[in-house]
Amino acid sequence: MSDRKPLMPKATAVWLVENTSLSFEQIAEFCGLHVLEVKGIADGDVAQGIKGLDPVTSNQLTRDEIEAAEKDPSHKLQIAEPKVVIPETTTTKRGPRYTPVSRRHDRPNAVLWLLRNHPELKTSQIMRLVGTTKPTIAQIKDRTHWNSPNLVPQDPVTLGLCSQTDLDNEVKKAARRLERERREAQKEAIKAGTLLPTEETTAPAAPAPAEEGFRPTAEIVQPKDAAEEREETPAEEEARVFAKLKELSSGGEEKDGDEGTGD
Repeated sequence: MSDRKPLMPKATAVWLVENTSLSFEQIAEFCGLHVLEVKGIADGDVAQGIKGLDPVTSNQLTRDEIEAAEKDPSHKLQIAEPKVVIPETTTTKRGPRYTPVSRRHDRPNAVLWLLRNHPELKTSQIMRLVGTTKPTIAQIKDRTHWNSPNLVPQDPVTLGLCSQTDLDNEVKKAARRLERERREAQKEAIKAGTLLPTEETTAPAAPAPAEEGFRPTAEIVQPKDAAEEREETPAEEEARVFAKLKELSSGGEEKDGDEGTGD
């Protein structure tokens, strides 16, 4: 089976959906599209305004091939061999995606959808998918875009800004990148040494053993010098003097009592 795809895959898919009874899987595989994208074409959500291209008149399919595929759902369509050999052109770098003028006002909505549903995507990946610029993505992310209050998240595949295959490929690349970064972080942690758990590093020091039946919740420790150098207040000094006088008077009464008993 040849790996070649039709020259205008989306227009060819539109014609096959409208004029044949082929399954979505057969059309998707032949045109190089995603099954959900072909289903969106059938529902009228994708490829609106695109005129179908007859692959038979463009010598990309034969009528017998289409009839054979309609009779057998497991049959895979094979593109017809070209009558003119076209040399393959190799491109070293993929340029920015062209967005039709009628769809350019939908790009901010698509960017907002990607930021919410696939935050793992890098800015460069969103630029490739939607065909927008880095400042526009930053403004939408920071909600400083001039039309931010009116933006509504919309799937870029549904808007026709990119294919489901391209979106899936970018999401897979982002997932592999995150997994690679996670493994590198684990390796760096192992090289630096094993860290103690947070519970051990932040736990308070164990209190000193206390007497049974007494569990102090807090202990106020004062400097020893501060307690010794503290001066008595007038009230404390007066109480101490009265206590001393009372002690002397009580001692004198006991002495008189003892002398009277001896007489």
